[in-house]
Amino acid sequence: MATVVTNFSARLLLRAQGIRVVFFDVDGVLTDGSLYFTDQGEAIKRFNTLDGHGLKLLQRVGIVPAVITGRDSKPLRLRLAALGIEHVHYGTEDKRPAAEQTLKALGLTWNQAAGMGDDWPDLSVMQRCALACAPCNAHAEVKTIAHYITGARGGEGAVREFCDVLLTASGRYEALLQEHR
Repeated sequence: MATVVTNFSARLLLRAQGIRVVFFDVDGVLTDGSLYFTDQGEAIKRFNTLDGHGLKLLQRVGIVPAVITGRDSKPLRLRLAALGIEHVHYGTEDKRPAAEQTLKALGLTWNQAAGMGDDWPDLSVMQRCALACAPCNAHAEVKTIAHYITGARGGEGAVREFCDVLLTASGRYEALLQEHR
């Protein structure tokens, strides 16, 4: 049996236990935060497949990924649908009410929630969650409240890194890894 290479602090893993829903921002978290437009003015998004696989793994262990984003685009809708993410709020500037709506729909509380964001609009959700995460290239104010800051940048595997924290805390990381060996 090969060695598992994740190495998260016991304190972080303890805080991550019991998480049942994770709120993710899109721009700067699931993407690199850059905005790309075609000549016709259509927005184009770039997503990382590592992040996508991490989101699918969360769903396999019963942790619900939810997305709350200030933007809306066809590429984003297609990507989230392909990942099977059911709890999505598009074009949402005030993210806290959207998160509360999702918590109510799932019968969960803030103590069972984690949040990952990179800029000020994400603060109202992240501050209420039991576990807050920020990509290493997030705004300084967001990193200040984060319990965990990823080594990877937004859109470049940061979401997957956070998923690995949650999978490890759930006790399922190693078994899922073994399925792929």
